[in-house]
Amino acid sequence: MTVRPDPQQPLDGLPAHGRRRVWCRGPGCHHELTDPESRRRGYGPTCDPERRTPTPATAPVDQDTLPGM
Repeated sequence: MTVRPDPQQPLDGLPAHGRRRVWCRGPGCHHELTDPESRRRGYGPTCDPERRTPTPATAPVDQDTLPGM
């Protein structure tokens, strides 16, 4: 008969030294994340595979007409 160890108890609240460090899961990135939303997702704003922030609006570009058209 084998003896099973007691199950690990969950942590309550924050650790004594503050919140735990979270690192970016992006390929080759591994920067520490400080933004709460980035910490929750596990990706920094440049590595996030699914962009959730709106893209900046681009201004219309003035173009010359093509010759012959």
